Amino acid sequence: MELKLQPLNLPSDNVRPFVIAGPCSAETEEQVMTTAMQLAGKGCHIFRAGVWKPRTKPGGFEGNGEQALPWMQRVKEETGMLVATEVATPEHVELALKYGIDVLWIGARTSANPFAMQQIADSLQGVDTVVLVKNPVNPDLELWIGALERINGAGITRLGAIHRGFSSYEKKLYRNNPMWQIPMELHRRIPELPIFCDPSHIGGRRDLIAPLCQQAMDLGMDGLIVESHCSPEQAWSDASQQVTPDILDYILSMLVIRDKADGGDSLSTLRKNIDEIDNDLIDLIAKRMRISRQIGEYKKEHNMTIVQSKRYTEILDKRGAQGALLGIDAECIKGIFEHIHEESVRQQMQIINQ
Repeated sequence: MELKLQPLNLPSDNVRPFVIAGPCSAETEEQVMTTAMQLAGKGCHIFRAGVWKPRTKPGGFEGNGEQALPWMQRVKEETGMLVATEVATPEHVELALKYGIDVLWIGARTSANPFAMQQIADSLQGVDTVVLVKNPVNPDLELWIGALERINGAGITRLGAIHRGFSSYEKKLYRNNPMWQIPMELHRRIPELPIFCDPSHIGGRRDLIAPLCQQAMDLGMDGLIVESHCSPEQAWSDASQQVTPDILDYILSMLVIRDKADGGDSLSTLRKNIDEIDNDLIDLIAKRMRISRQIGEYKKEHNMTIVQSKRYTEILDKRGAQGALLGIDAECIKGIFEHIHEESVRQQMQIINQ
């Protein structure tokens, strides 16, 4: 399904990256207005705050609901900023539109559920508003695109995506694994779709927001959605990943914005060199597969199993170490050889089952 898209037509100053900012949660009217006034004073054009807060476990602060929507109206009236909040049900959509919310976003837990996405899409029929869809909690590009297609199918053409990283059982540096290749593939598939980065949820720590913002800009993302709170340490939800408006202003002022132009003749020449090397790589992989098929014939004749675990582990360890010595991430090399091995096994299976 080809998406029918129009520009978001959201305000920006054309100097710094496009930013949507505000607290994780709309806690009190005073907290909302204080944060909004500070952000407006820093040149922010769109204020975000969670009104309904789906939490992983019950018992935490789950938002003020409809009670907080008049506070968002006041932000619009007194600062001139547009306002944005998350919606997860048709009732949320109805109330957000009733109170004049300008930008709706759909969270990762919701985008992972096609039933919920269809219900929200149905509630948006005939509405002209901006909708941003976060990636699902799991790294599934097709599920993300499916969520976008459902909203677009309801007639929403001012549509964008938010990259907030992917949940993982193994917790490493980031709260959510960025897996940058997935939003990059989304951009390749739907180049006209705006993609915003959510460094707050990817990092989970305020000290990671600045480098993540820069990485998003280096990858050519269209903007940022960042959690900013007047008193982050006292925040009722996700305190560790929020920054003050002053800190956010400093982070934005330090960003280096790259030119998205094609780079001219010099870059074109380098890309031609890459193309030639890629052609050689494919030829070498094809040669390797021919030998793999010969090995498959040998295994068939001698009634051997296809996968030899000791040999496979030896390849991954040896090539990973070799790549590291040459300045290539060992996990990257291992990933490449895992795919090569998978195809080798597939071809040998064909031979053995003939």
